[in-house]
Amino acid sequence: MAKRSLKPQLNQIRAWVQEGRTDAWIAHQLEVSASELKDFRRQHELAPDEGESSAAADVDLRDEIEAEIAAAAAEEEALEAARAAEAEEEDEESSEGEEKPARRRRSRTSDTLEGTFDHGEEGYGLWLDPAIEDISAYQENWAGKREVTVTVEDDQIVIRRAD
Repeated sequence: MAKRSLKPQLNQIRAWVQEGRTDAWIAHQLEVSASELKDFRRQHELAPDEGESSAAADVDLRDEIEAEIAAAAAEEEALEAARAAEAEEEDEESSEGEEKPARRRRSRTSDTLEGTFDHGEEGYGLWLDPAIEDISAYQENWAGKREVTVTVEDDQIVIRRAD
């Protein structure tokens, strides 16, 4: 595999070196080996302002990696907590009793609704979001109709009024 030229990234590498970034970190960012980066730095006389030992660089890299891992873990925990709270809220709303009407979508831009296809022991059924009552096409053409024809295709099921 041919070596990739780092010349186009010279200014970026120079800035990272001045910031005190380790060779391993820079090499990871550029997707090259640390030895390739060290050779490039030697050729272009890119050295940090202070003498940096390789042992110190390794410790810095470990600290940096651990900090990134801790930040990612904290972010993931926060997302999971938010999801759990949202799911708990939905469960509470659904278990508060049947007197309360089902939640309706308030900001719908189309007449697309969610539904559930029921595979029951006594037959099959389609349960639609109660917000269907608010759609004028339903009110005008479907309300009160029970007889339908159903066409089953590979990627869709088409339901039409029978009349």
